[in-house]
Amino acid sequence: MHHPILLFLILVFTPLLQVSAQYTDMINTNRPGVSQGAFSVGTNVLQLETGFSLGKEEHRLFNTETDAFSWDYSLRYGLLKEELEISLIGEFQSNTVNFANSSVVSEDKFANFRSNTLGAKYLFYDPYRKRQLEGPNLYSWKANNRFQWADLIPAISLYAGVNFDFEDNPFSPEFEQTISPKFVLSTQNNWIGGWVFVTNIIVDRVTTDFPTYGYIVTLTHSVTDYFSVFLENQGLKSDFYADQLLRGGAAVLINKDLHVDLSGMVNFKDTPSRLYVRVGAAYRFDMHSKDEFIEEKGKSGRDKRRKEKNKKEKKNNKRKDGFEDEDDNGDGRL
Repeated sequence: MHHPILLFLILVFTPLLQVSAQYTDMINTNRPGVSQGAFSVGTNVLQLETGFSLGKEEHRLFNTETDAFSWDYSLRYGLLKEELEISLIGEFQSNTVNFANSSVVSEDKFANFRSNTLGAKYLFYDPYRKRQLEGPNLYSWKANNRFQWADLIPAISLYAGVNFDFEDNPFSPEFEQTISPKFVLSTQNNWIGGWVFVTNIIVDRVTTDFPTYGYIVTLTHSVTDYFSVFLENQGLKSDFYADQLLRGGAAVLINKDLHVDLSGMVNFKDTPSRLYVRVGAAYRFDMHSKDEFIEEKGKSGRDKRRKEKNKKEKKNNKRKDGFEDEDDNGDGRL
């Protein structure tokens, strides 16, 4: 059972570790919640998000108590375009289960991956891009800082991934090794006052005998430029496991590339009841070299890109006398 796990780690982690949103000046991370924001990390940005959890589970029907330790990880990389990122997202967990029956007290230990998903996310719609290009209203502070109906329109992205589940995995409903798809529709609203609202609609393992459907809603508030708090609700529906989870916590921005966080999780049933504490961090290797804007479509977009190209060509075309051509119009005139 251990050989497929070791092979998976070698094949997946080795090439990714060798790689020495749109891009933002500060790190853009999905932590400390578990939802996926709509935006990518930015082209040529490699980001590691990881954390450790300690938990306690009690199952009323089985009369068991479980001490759990888990390690979650996410490797994200912005590839080719600002809207696109690829990622590896997973979790490894170790459980110690105590069976407390009337006559026998026994203990069982097991460990394996709860999940391993390799996928890609693409931003299809960004309502904030046009506002950035237009700039603020220079004549009205109130217009720039009040709620507008347009604020209800979110950025939208779609994630598609592949789950890798190993055989004889106690955290999986399938006894055999399986490969199955996962899809996540993400929306994100960035509201005035440092509020961010993220929703995920999840369709998971639909090709197996135990498909999972779910949602996540996450509300984050930046109290200061360096401190934020969040509240999150997750719902899961499956014949293997169904639950309602509530998370909350805080995060601190150490510098523009490093973030640390602390959070907790509880659920709303006793088969089993779950209580977890989680600590983690996110760090990015920022190799982003140029801010890229989503291209405008149609004739206006083509005209702007043609003018930009002409300006670059003129700037790089030095005359033999050592002077550069000056062309501010992008149409070939001096």
